[in-house]
Amino acid sequence: MKAVIAGGTGLIGRELTRLLEGRGHEIIISTRGNGEVGGSAKAVNWLQDGARPEKEIGYADAFVNLAGASINAGRWNARHRKEIYESRMRATEELLRIIAALPQKPKVLVNASAIGIYPPSLEKIYTEQSGDLPADFLGETVKDWENKAAEAETFGVRTAFMRFGIVLDKKEGALPLMVMPYKWYAGGTIGSGKQWVSWVHVADAARAVLFAVENEGIRGPVNVTAPNPVTMKEFGKTIGALLHRPHWFHVPSFALKWALGNKSSLVLEGQRAYPARLEEAGFVFRFPDLKSALEDLLKKGG
Repeated sequence: MKAVIAGGTGLIGRELTRLLEGRGHEIIISTRGNGEVGGSAKAVNWLQDGARPEKEIGYADAFVNLAGASINAGRWNARHRKEIYESRMRATEELLRIIAALPQKPKVLVNASAIGIYPPSLEKIYTEQSGDLPADFLGETVKDWENKAAEAETFGVRTAFMRFGIVLDKKEGALPLMVMPYKWYAGGTIGSGKQWVSWVHVADAARAVLFAVENEGIRGPVNVTAPNPVTMKEFGKTIGALLHRPHWFHVPSFALKWALGNKSSLVLEGQRAYPARLEEAGFVFRFPDLKSALEDLLKKGG
């Protein structure tokens, strides 16, 4: 299989690249960098003046779009919110242009998305069939992003939207920041502690993307979260237990709102999302529960 990955140098992209390389697939990574992507993958310049990546791609079986400015970097001021939104729309529009220009279309486009499309709730369990969508910034961004990617269906390209939860990785993303206070014996409950954390191990996130590529029955929204979400309090207590550190310090909601502004909603609010579509299709999580995931990620020398 020949796969094109946009955003292939990011957290999930690197894990997916390693997975594809291990299976002997041909990989093209769309990049705005210096062209060095490592391994056997080939870099193709895109989103630059004069760049025509379709000429170098020629044909690909699958497109995977993981591109977009990080929602975790910086405060959610007007400038950053604009960058978050426009980077996703621009990358997806460019992929659609590339697909339109290819004489032979790919079989599938797997596009990143997020469970932020669901409203925060302490009671509801969200599956891909949940229809009530929020009107907040992140929810509207995700909705517009999915609608744009869905235009690939007009070319006869099967399209899936991977609604990622919080992706856990040893070195990047949310987990190192959550672990740090425990290492200093200052870990504890964030906010009320009742908010849900729908998480997924980075290895399972990459495996889910490949699963969507390979399974023709998967299209539309796909929740990429482990089948056992936990509350923020339980998440912290699990970290503390594995690191043999106390879980006692409380970070009040007002302190995070003061420090992070609107972005504080990422940790003070949450959704309980369930991966119904993946499980119905036969996907098996390597790390279905938080303890096994954190044991893998926090082990010494890992």
